[in-house]
Amino acid sequence: MKPLVLICSQDPEFYLVHSHILEVDGFTIQLAGGVEEALALASEREPKAVVLDCQPISATGSTICARLKGEPRTGGLPVIALIAPGAENQHLDLLKAGIDESFVRPFAPAKLLDCLRTKLALPKPGSNGIENGSWLCCGSLEMKRDAHRVRGNGHDIHLGPIEFNLLRHLLENPGKVFSRKELIGAAWPENIHIGARTVDVHISRIRKALKAASPGSVIRTVRSAGYLLAEPDD
Repeated sequence: MKPLVLICSQDPEFYLVHSHILEVDGFTIQLAGGVEEALALASEREPKAVVLDCQPISATGSTICARLKGEPRTGGLPVIALIAPGAENQHLDLLKAGIDESFVRPFAPAKLLDCLRTKLALPKPGSNGIENGSWLCCGSLEMKRDAHRVRGNGHDIHLGPIEFNLLRHLLENPGKVFSRKELIGAAWPENIHIGARTVDVHISRIRKALKAASPGSVIRTVRSAGYLLAEPDD
């Protein structure tokens, strides 16, 4: 599932340009025209971030930001302001409203994309089985090894230590088949005897967790060989 970003603007050209930029980079976009519509959509659709169009003659940007930050369900949403030339005096109001980031137009679109991916801890497009900063990524599945944190489609996945070690080994080598013996060596201490059936039980638990949070991530059984983590579009 692509991350949903809410764009708050009454300017059709602004919306078309920025929605195209974000959609090409893998986001889903929803338009909100005014304050009440923005609040309703933020509550109903549960976007991952909000982008505000701040025009020189409008103060709705800071109003929307303040209202979002003041609501329990939306207070944690990253809110980014795109400030038009001539509207620089809105900086102070936006800061008071709790804005997370702001850019004065014109600016390089990559700055907005990098900001969103940093705020949402998303991997760069096309990263498969490689590290993006401190995250190990394969499609929508992400793992921060030093923090023992796993995410699927932006949602946390809670795994026990053994499941985490097994998934880490598969994530480090997407598309590669590992025998049960190899997985035992990767996930369990050397002085503990583990049978093949035990590996199957833990893989089943991982599959269940991935199915709930990251349906596109699949651990496949290779008959008489073992398991592999399927790469995206595999």
